[in-house]
Amino acid sequence: MPKTSARLLALLSLLQARRDWPGTLLADRLDISLRTVRRDVDRLRELGYPIAAIKGPDGGYRLSAGTELPPLLFDDEQAVALTIALQVAATSTGDALAEAAARALTTIRQVLPARLRNRVEALRVTAVERPATRPAAPVDGDVLLAISAAVRAREVLRFDYGDEDADRAPRRAEPHHVITWDGRWYLIAWDLDRADWRTFRADRMSLRTPNGPRFTPRELPGGDVATYVIGKFRGSEDGNWPCQGTVILDLPAATVALYTRDGIIEEAGPGRCRLTLESWSWPALAAAIARYDADIEVVGPAELTDAFGHLARRFARTAAKS
Repeated sequence: MPKTSARLLALLSLLQARRDWPGTLLADRLDISLRTVRRDVDRLRELGYPIAAIKGPDGGYRLSAGTELPPLLFDDEQAVALTIALQVAATSTGDALAEAAARALTTIRQVLPARLRNRVEALRVTAVERPATRPAAPVDGDVLLAISAAVRAREVLRFDYGDEDADRAPRRAEPHHVITWDGRWYLIAWDLDRADWRTFRADRMSLRTPNGPRFTPRELPGGDVATYVIGKFRGSEDGNWPCQGTVILDLPAATVALYTRDGIIEEAGPGRCRLTLESWSWPALAAAIARYDADIEVVGPAELTDAFGHLARRFARTAAKS
C-alpha cells in the first residue's frame, strides 16, 4: 500500500478530476479499502479540503467549494495552460489584478518540476487588450512554446506560412513578441527576406527545425509592442487612425454613447451631440458616421465632406442599377 502522503495526493488528484466519485470506485482506483478511503477523506478535510459525502447505495464523495483556497494539484497540460493565462492576465489587466497574476505566476514557477519549468520559462506572451469579435483560432500549444522559446533565445525562426508551397524556401524571421489580438495569436517579427517588420498568425505557421542563428534584437517601431500592434492593425505605426473627423449629429449624446466604443462624444445642445471618430480611410469614416441614421453636419476636415459626396455618388449609382 502506498504511504499515507502519496495516497492522499493520489486521492486529491482523483477528486479534482471529476465531480462525483463513488466510494467503491475510489477504493478500486487507489487499491485500498473503503475504510481507508474514509480515513483519508477525513485527513483531507482536516487539511482544509471541503469534501462532501454523497448519499446513495454505495455512498461517495465530492470536492466542493469552500471558504478558503486549499492547495491544488495540476497535471502537465493544466500547468502550461495556467502559466499562459497568468502571463496574459499579468500584462493585460488593471494594476491590482496584474500584480496578483504576476505573484501567482511566480508561485507556480517555484514549484514546477524541472521538465515543465524549462518549457514555461521560455514562454513570453504579451496581451494587447481589445474585445474579441470572433472565436479564438486554434493554435497548437507546442507551436506557441517553440515560438516563445525562439523569442527568448533570440534565434531566427524558419517556417512555412499559410497555404504557401511547402517546396519553397521557408520564411526566415527574427521573432520579437508573441501577442494576442481579437481572439488570435500573432508573432511580431523582423522578416529577413523582406527586410521589414511583419505580423504572422501563429495558427498559420508550420515551424521548420532547427532554428536559425542567434541575432541581436532590433528596436520595434514606436518602442512599445502595444503601441506598435494597435497601430499595425489600425493602419498607422503611432497607434492613431490615419483619418479623423468631427461631425454634429441630430441625436442626444446619451443615445450615441450606447453605440460608440472608440469615439469622443460631447453635448451640442438639446437633442444634438458632437462626435469625433477615427478610421483607416475617409470613406470608411463617413460610412461609420452614416450608420447612426441621423442628420449630419460636418465640422471638419474637408476630406470628410468630400468622402460623404463620394459615398453619395456611389450609392446613387448602386440604386440606379437596382
